[in-house]
Amino acid sequence: MKNKFIIALLTISSLIGASCTDLEEEVLDESLTGSGQSEAISGAIAPAYGLMPQTFRHTRYFGLQLIPSDEAILPARGGDQWYDGGRFLELHTHKTTASNGLVGDAWNYLTTNISRTVTAIEVLTPLAETNTEAQEALYEMKALRAYLNMLMLDSWGIAFKKESSSEMSEILRTQDAIAYIESEFTSVVDVINTDKGPGRMTQAAVWGFLAKLHLNAAVYRDPYGTPSFTTEDMDKVIEYTDHIINSGDFVISPEYFDLFNDDNHDNKELIFALDQRGILNNDHSRWAYWSISGSMFPRPEYPNADGTDGPAITPDFYRTWTEAYGNVDPAEADARFYQKNVAVPAAFEDLTGYTPQNDQDRYLCVAAEDFEIDRGILRGTPWAPRKDADGNFYTCDGGYRIYAVGERREASMEYYVNHTLDIDFTGNNGYASGYRVSKYQFSHTSDNGNNYSSVDLVLLRYAEIYLMRAEARLRKGDNAGALADVNLMRSARTARSPIPAALQAIDLDIMYRERGFELYWEMSRRTDMIRFGRYEDRWTEKTDTDVRHRLFPIPQAAIDGSSNAPGYLEQNPGY
Repeated sequence: MKNKFIIALLTISSLIGASCTDLEEEVLDESLTGSGQSEAISGAIAPAYGLMPQTFRHTRYFGLQLIPSDEAILPARGGDQWYDGGRFLELHTHKTTASNGLVGDAWNYLTTNISRTVTAIEVLTPLAETNTEAQEALYEMKALRAYLNMLMLDSWGIAFKKESSSEMSEILRTQDAIAYIESEFTSVVDVINTDKGPGRMTQAAVWGFLAKLHLNAAVYRDPYGTPSFTTEDMDKVIEYTDHIINSGDFVISPEYFDLFNDDNHDNKELIFALDQRGILNNDHSRWAYWSISGSMFPRPEYPNADGTDGPAITPDFYRTWTEAYGNVDPAEADARFYQKNVAVPAAFEDLTGYTPQNDQDRYLCVAAEDFEIDRGILRGTPWAPRKDADGNFYTCDGGYRIYAVGERREASMEYYVNHTLDIDFTGNNGYASGYRVSKYQFSHTSDNGNNYSSVDLVLLRYAEIYLMRAEARLRKGDNAGALADVNLMRSARTARSPIPAALQAIDLDIMYRERGFELYWEMSRRTDMIRFGRYEDRWTEKTDTDVRHRLFPIPQAAIDGSSNAPGYLEQNPGY
């Protein structure tokens, strides 16, 4: 059944899609058991929803948004690990080419995901004439198609208008694309379901994405110019965010990191997410493992789960925190920055004079179900289980020994992992360099924590609704309203100290900074940088100032695949 729905959006024959690489297909239970829908209806929508986690994998759309921003840098560690043909170096320095593999993979999966919504809409349209469930599913697929097209517009400056798999897509840009996407959302917003989220498209999700579309409309109309934010757009942002806030259906999570835990599907802050529970638990936990140390074993029950020494935050992004909080360490000022879960005794904190070879008595004894690595932005030496020469974890009475993590990539393991601030592509690109991000929980329900997870991957949440309304108010000159929204969001994180202190004033610089604190590592930074005029700034190894690089190149394979229709798919300027 899985091959039935593999329809490329731009193939040479249909001029709807082109592939740079073969799509990875995994078996998905397409019945969506428990949904109460007929087999035909669930079989139509499952391929579109089921591909989403793969579309957003770390080396696809997630990485495409993360690495070009000032949030993350990924050097070739140890000489060649994560070099991957230079794709991450290109993206970070904004010297991306049309053959970049990450750009191509993200394009392929997004266009294929759009194609699956088109197929679903074709199947559901005749059924919807007499079947209420089919009608509801049809609304979801139209909303999902609009959302995916908005991501295409954001990244490549184009949207695909297509109603039938037998037709050639119409390619839309700038205001035409905005108008089309808006019309798709508004056509369903008053009739779509209100209670199937966060893993399904709902009315609140559509309201939220309409707000996001209008917030960025100035950029989408003129992607290479200085954004001109209109009162009309900002009013729309406020209107749609008001709908969500006034609904009373959502609550800001008192504990920030609960948003990214195994049981987050029921967290009342989530509006739209990639559902990975139960039968839909078919893909990955790569957002959890990509950044942390390759010497870290985060789950004692699962010895094959580890990190991979991927991207670190840039020193530039870290400094946004230290500049905001001055002499106070960010971990002591803002609970969103860090959550300490490993209770290391003060006597063990100082590792001077110790090595992983002579510290055998300096461990904690923790039951597997009670162990949790630290979360947030990780600095210095982490603590986690350690393996013996046979690859088994050291145990203790009733649990596992938790040690300061030694660098296991070296055979002698003579030193500890020590995450340092400095990181670049030249002298400071070792395995441990750079502060890491551990925002998503390593799933407690998976026997392969690197590849499977029950943690929903968050795409839209309630705190961002307040941030969007605050920004719209601020751009209209309502500083007091913007300040109230931001402070309400900050003060709601009450589960754990330190609760971020109330801001005394707000401007666009502080608004931009606050979005970074709240939404780091959630695929918003690149879009924020462009909207706030920061994408041409310099950071770490990035010095490029070409405004044409705000959009990514269209993969050359996609252009070649449409070569029998001259002018149909033209490369973006600057590539």
